Amino acid sequence: MGFDAVYYEPAALDYELGKMLRAKYSGLPWNEIESHNRIPELTASENREFPKLKQHLIIGVRKTHKYVPNYKVSDWLVPYTSSGCRAMCLYCYLVCNYNKCAYLRLFVNREQMLDKILKKGAESPAPQTFEIGSNSDLVLENTITENLIYTIERFAREGRGHLTFPTKFDMVKPLLSLDHRGKTIFRMSVNPEEIIRRIELGTSPLRARIRALNDMAEAGYPVGMLIAPIILVPDWKRLYEELIGQLAEELSPKVKQNGFIEIILMTYSFVQNAINTDAFPNGVKLFDREMMTGRGRGKYSYRNEIRAETESFLREKLFKELPDMPILYIS
Repeated sequence: MGFDAVYYEPAALDYELGKMLRAKYSGLPWNEIESHNRIPELTASENREFPKLKQHLIIGVRKTHKYVPNYKVSDWLVPYTSSGCRAMCLYCYLVCNYNKCAYLRLFVNREQMLDKILKKGAESPAPQTFEIGSNSDLVLENTITENLIYTIERFAREGRGHLTFPTKFDMVKPLLSLDHRGKTIFRMSVNPEEIIRRIELGTSPLRARIRALNDMAEAGYPVGMLIAPIILVPDWKRLYEELIGQLAEELSPKVKQNGFIEIILMTYSFVQNAINTDAFPNGVKLFDREMMTGRGRGKYSYRNEIRAETESFLREKLFKELPDMPILYIS
């Protein structure tokens, strides 16, 4: 994966993964920083430089390990080995405070983070599920660090409960032969190919995602599928009906019989709109004043009546085409 520069906390080089990354990217400029959270020369960049910032790699030590309760697929949202991403989805909720969270940040203290998950799981009265991929795309990150290989294998040996993560990428081949013992729940995010191509910039095509999901199910992983985020472009009903038809045709019997579905409607923000306007002037306009309403400070979501219509439409189509896959929630 091509980067043009590395920004690093000196303490990161005290860790095994930090040393590996130093050797792997020895040909790039290495810029010392005080904190991965504060890189003045990057945060001062203009919005139009957003795609350029995505070419930088930030390496640090994760110091905060706060677990957030979750009531969907997992019991806990867990900060893990990376934050941010190389892709440029125009709606990405990781983009905050303008450019401060745009670029990929890798955290080298993976042993410490997994130790805490293992301890939390062992001490809990009932088996817990830990969402480790809410801050980044771990399949993409794995192509750089092999952290998923380390995590899945170690958790299989020592863990209680489950790990889970979503992805928009198809590079799952290194995961297929792992001894996962059914303790990692793999979830693939899908959207109509037109939306992937025009809005989920830099991610894997739909057919490749479907193949990866089928392969992971065949390898014995518990699997789920996110139809997310639902984006109500002008011809959204046609696009999502075609998507559901394609899923019914191309998903394997194992996925259809054992998998589950999550549905999330897009939330957008003032910050994302400001960056997209400057960085992608010809991009799809995601803010729709007629269909959206304020939701919290600087955020927008679809109006309640539009959400209800969307939910009814999707439930009807999915019940017809994928009747054995339960919809866990629509949010």
